[in-house]
Amino acid sequence: MAKKAAEAKQQKGPDSAEAPAQEAVQVEGLQFDIPWEQLMDDERFVEVFLSDVLENYVVQQRWYGGKSSTMKYIELQEYFRIQHNEEVYYGLLLEVNFEEAFYQHYFLPIAFVSDESFAERDRILPLAIRGQEGFIIDAVNLEAFRRLVYERILMAEPNDTTRVRYHKSTEFRGTPYESSKFMGLEQSNTSIIINGKSVIKFFRRIYADKNPDYEMSRFLSERKGYKNTPAYQGSLSIMDTDNVNVTIALMQELVPNQGDAWDYMLKELHKIFCNLEYKGIRVDRLPKLELFQRINSRQVPPEIIDWAGLSVFLKLQKLAQRTAEMHIALGSEFEDTAFTPTRFNGDYEVWLKNRLLYMFQNRLNMVENNLGRLEGQALELANEFLERKNEIRKRFVNFDWTKLKGERLRVHGDYHLGQILVQGDDFFLLDFEGEPESTIRDRKVKQPPLKDIAGIFRSFHYAVYATIFDNPGKYPYPQDELFAAGEVLYRYFVGVFLDTYVQMIQDHNINIGYSAERIFLLKYCMLEKAVYELGYEMNSRPDWAVIPLEGIRSIIND
Repeated sequence: MAKKAAEAKQQKGPDSAEAPAQEAVQVEGLQFDIPWEQLMDDERFVEVFLSDVLENYVVQQRWYGGKSSTMKYIELQEYFRIQHNEEVYYGLLLEVNFEEAFYQHYFLPIAFVSDESFAERDRILPLAIRGQEGFIIDAVNLEAFRRLVYERILMAEPNDTTRVRYHKSTEFRGTPYESSKFMGLEQSNTSIIINGKSVIKFFRRIYADKNPDYEMSRFLSERKGYKNTPAYQGSLSIMDTDNVNVTIALMQELVPNQGDAWDYMLKELHKIFCNLEYKGIRVDRLPKLELFQRINSRQVPPEIIDWAGLSVFLKLQKLAQRTAEMHIALGSEFEDTAFTPTRFNGDYEVWLKNRLLYMFQNRLNMVENNLGRLEGQALELANEFLERKNEIRKRFVNFDWTKLKGERLRVHGDYHLGQILVQGDDFFLLDFEGEPESTIRDRKVKQPPLKDIAGIFRSFHYAVYATIFDNPGKYPYPQDELFAAGEVLYRYFVGVFLDTYVQMIQDHNINIGYSAERIFLLKYCMLEKAVYELGYEMNSRPDWAVIPLEGIRSIIND
């Protein structure tokens, strides 16, 4: 790709993702006697723009993913125009280089405004163009820019072969632009609500390939008619100088909802834990269930129903149904090779083991170097994790593809309660980008669908412990009893979900293996997920490291 390099600069990013945006670094006397439409061709402007000014702006943004590393410098990989007639904005593809010898790519659309009232907190650079003083800002802050992108998608021609490509779904019946607003705080992307009916998600961290969220959303809703994900409506992409299609934005239906399933589950669990005292529950007398034992909601013991209620189990059955329907859609394609089911093989085994052993060693180093930040049960579990490292490593190595009879599919890849919207008694599944740590190629590798199920089970486990940690003193039971009650409830959640899911999957001839294979894969994928989670907690909130550490121990002991 063509690159215009700036001088190498060093800048440490702020520790917090919550750091507020600040005004532009003041650079005096910047004047350019060329029109805005030619500004990006001016080497002097590009050199100034890519200096400390842009670095200072980028490191403060919520979508910037390099806060734990040291920025070296920013390069402009390439740029393109987002325009209609005389209305012109620039889309910049930036390469952020780090002292740690890696890089990340970001999308930043820019605009020039002269009105003092525009984007007072998100100015990047003050300058004058042909005597007109103003600011370079992130164009997403401008309603005119948001309107333009929406209208270009709405007017998109079929089979667009230009460099900047707009696409509209054949199923989308859009209405003229009326209004737009930010959806809310996000970490990695910026989402804009259009007309109260659509959402345009601008991908900030970008990759030299089609984004999995775009691929999966379009495939499920447009190709397979899966109704429980926001309908694909359109997209914006660019063919870069290497002739690679890079996804810039995705437009989907705005689904009315009551929040995500994580918040729903925390509220339900709080009521359930309050019931321990209200109903005088003896934790030691609660009937237990073996992990992964399938059980219908009608078979849940009356003592558990009396404590937790029937509603939460019926909701879990509905969520299991929607999850199974997603995998049935993903497993029923036989033309598009990106989605056709495939068998396990030696290449997959080598890829899997190399990836997981590298991640495991990273987590070992992280725990060893940060033991001083842990205390109490977290410290005890961390020491046990280190003592049993060979046993855990052996679990990862113990993957023999020749013994597996199931199939691999394209899967969600980062499936948890935060990726699910609650709409009345139903659920909508979204955000198919995959695990943030994974490369774009790894995110597209076909996996056993039980990897998604392991992810949602880990999310159930997280919700149980998060409820206990977030409500200190509200449940008059010793913490070990609360943990014990939570573990009992968690196993019923797993059992009810698994029963509905497996039955539907088998009814539609999706091959996930027999019972022993399913349990092996669930344990394997849940261990992978718990070790993955450990990295996030050690970096962000060491007190919560007890949750993945407890998960690792329970999987190893089971």
